Amino acid sequence: MSELIGIVGPSGCGKSTSIFKNEAIGIKGLDPAETVLINVAGKPLPFKGWKKMFTDFKGDTGNHLITDKADKIVKALNYINENRPEVKNIVIDDSQYIMGFKFIDKAMEKGYDKFNILAKEYLAVLNTGRSLREDLKVFILTHSEEIYKDFEVIRKMKTLGKMLDQAITLEGLFTVLLYTHSTWDEKEEKAHYYFVTNKTSEYPSKSPIGMFDDIYIPNDLGYVADKIDEFNN
Repeated sequence: MSELIGIVGPSGCGKSTSIFKNEAIGIKGLDPAETVLINVAGKPLPFKGWKKMFTDFKGDTGNHLITDKADKIVKALNYINENRPEVKNIVIDDSQYIMGFKFIDKAMEKGYDKFNILAKEYLAVLNTGRSLREDLKVFILTHSEEIYKDFEVIRKMKTLGKMLDQAITLEGLFTVLLYTHSTWDEKEEKAHYYFVTNKTSEYPSKSPIGMFDDIYIPNDLGYVADKIDEFNN
């Protein structure tokens, strides 16, 4: 069984940046030769020279697939699983737009069936992502949302409708679920970005005891992948 890893946080908090090698800020990132990026939002990648490293996914070749369609993503995941042994990492970036874009398309439709469809399709992506061969890591990058319960702010993975929240706790599908955290350095006049590895008063992160040495780690998927391999093996 593959490893499903969640990276959760608001826009602009270092999720996409964590994918790519950037020596200037100390990010190892993931090797493009071993990585397929599924770009749900279809946005340009935040990395200099990315077009040379990420080419159009065409099944047997390429490592950059732009689509927000759940069925195409499931098909790509299964194809990579069966036919691309060199691929060790799959990143689904901005995965919440799988639900979001389709919701907008169906906004004028009456009834609640559309929410059931959205939930079913998104869950199909996650369940496929965690049922692939055991040497694959599938990173699910998604936005967070805040809800208020009993006068308390609770962070969670962003969803649409109530079906996923009531019938399926998405967070329960992940063994490793990291939230983003950023700080502002007044002296350096720049932001610093981190992943939170375990539950704090602010973040409902989780990971196995002993996998990570610290609560706050670099926003670096290469580092995360190495620590998971070190723990598992």
